[in-house]
Amino acid sequence: MPDFSLEKEMRSSGHRLVAGIDEAGRGPLAGPVTAAAVILPEDFHHPWVNDSKKLSESRREKVYEDLIADERVIWAWGLAEAEEVDQINILQATYVAMRRAVEALSVTPDVALVDGRPVQGLPVEHRGVIKGDTLSLSIAAASIIAKVERDRIMRAYAIKYPQYGFEKHKGYGTKVHLEGLRNYGPCAIHRKSFAPVAEASGAVQ
Repeated sequence: MPDFSLEKEMRSSGHRLVAGIDEAGRGPLAGPVTAAAVILPEDFHHPWVNDSKKLSESRREKVYEDLIADERVIWAWGLAEAEEVDQINILQATYVAMRRAVEALSVTPDVALVDGRPVQGLPVEHRGVIKGDTLSLSIAAASIIAKVERDRIMRAYAIKYPQYGFEKHKGYGTKVHLEGLRNYGPCAIHRKSFAPVAEASGAVQ
């Protein structure tokens, strides 16, 4: 389970406000990539805060509601749309979403712990942490917020584009999604630069 070890290490070196940053949605064929930045109070505790991928959808939603209801938790999220992914590639779009999340915080952290590798252009001092969502409580909280926000966006898109089943797979390349692509071609939120989408577009044309 993630804990506060990395946050305590940062604070011991003089950094008072430590943010955790993580993303959701790098792999899907459709929809935005989202990111969240979270600053937890030093005495924060929640029995279910963990890497979002290890939680069921219902439990993620519950933890998300608990996080945003806690007035001591400082958080924000950002996104990069599918068309931005196509324009600048998924890695750069992920960086954009992370920068937007940090810039949306009500306070500027002294340092950030980022899941994965360091981020180009992040407007705060930061440290990349491989598998950080399994190590850092702040990153794990960010992973939950980023994932829930993205899932809600995809459920809303499922109403607008019901033929793809976005409410089930959230844009990932499942069998149902690929069948929808083959039958109907891409819609406005598909990532045209991703190979399965490009192939479906050519097939439908």
